[in-house]
Amino acid sequence: MNDPRISALAKILVNYSVAAQPGDLVALRARPFSAEAIPLFDELVREVLAAGAHPHLVFTPNSFDGIDHTFYANASDDQLNYVDPLAQHWVSRFQCDICVDCATNTRRLSTIDSGRISMHAAAQSDLAKLWWQRTGRNELRRVWTLYPTAGYAQDAQMSLSEFEDFVFASTYADSLDPFSQWKDVNTKQETLVRSLANHRQVKVTGPHVNLSFSIEGRTFANYDGKHNMPDGEVFTAPLEDTVEGWIQSTVSAIYAGVDVGKVRLTFKDGLVVEAQAEKNDAHLHTMLATDQGASRLGEFGIGTNEAIRHPVGHMLFDEKIAGTIHVALGSGYPETGSKNESAIHWDFLCDMSEGGEIVVDDQLIYENGRFTI
Repeated sequence: MNDPRISALAKILVNYSVAAQPGDLVALRARPFSAEAIPLFDELVREVLAAGAHPHLVFTPNSFDGIDHTFYANASDDQLNYVDPLAQHWVSRFQCDICVDCATNTRRLSTIDSGRISMHAAAQSDLAKLWWQRTGRNELRRVWTLYPTAGYAQDAQMSLSEFEDFVFASTYADSLDPFSQWKDVNTKQETLVRSLANHRQVKVTGPHVNLSFSIEGRTFANYDGKHNMPDGEVFTAPLEDTVEGWIQSTVSAIYAGVDVGKVRLTFKDGLVVEAQAEKNDAHLHTMLATDQGASRLGEFGIGTNEAIRHPVGHMLFDEKIAGTIHVALGSGYPETGSKNESAIHWDFLCDMSEGGEIVVDDQLIYENGRFTI
């Protein structure tokens, strides 16, 4: 018998997050897929059918746990540059996209040449651009979540049962009325979003950051479980050429299965001009060179979720922690007004709980990890 919380999570994803409607085409994806997550995919298919929509399991060789290593290790340049026409079809035609992280080995790509990963990502840039455009216009309603596997539990330094409890609690899948709880998140964050509207300049300072940038004409987004599950953040997009200063991540940064440790990024005129990683520094620089947008910020976000109290080694959760900020290199969200386009989107987390401040148009709005507005 399945854990009833798995069924509850599927109901949240299908009926709250993407709100599948009769006749909708729904992509069910994994990054990457593993057999451990079959119970969730089974429940997702059940819920999509109950909604009168059409479930489609969407997989490619590099979307399977372990097989992605085989793909990157053996594909020719021509094969790395290939764009799947089936992916083009669903990205351009479908109404819903539910993506599940369910890796069993989160470091499986550590020995792969980062240039091969970057080459494949760059080849998907037009497809990625279309995905960002359609999701930004809400033509493709999407949500990203995680199924608790032993690999993620190990990264979080928890037992599997402890990590399962953490995941299902943070998504409210263990709650009697999760929809109401996520609607409450929306109400609370909407107050912040309204307060941050129509401002121009942001200055972020603290022991791990000294950044300034313009947000003139940009919009703050309220993420309340409709796009990520779990959620709890407000974010915007800096004007691309206005970012100045530096930021030091306070937790390890991971991209494409490669852990580069803590990272320091220095910006001038919006571009990364210096970048240092604790380890696998070449991977960081290879990703920065993926395309023109990879070395600019597409996002500045502020975590608001007080139920997630400490990092677990996965940015889906870590970037939501109240008392933290995050910046993302690469693609920005069109709904915030971002113009930055890239095949990558890589988040870096920074703790603000001890001495961090955010000043917007000379008004202190955030201090020591808490909003003051």
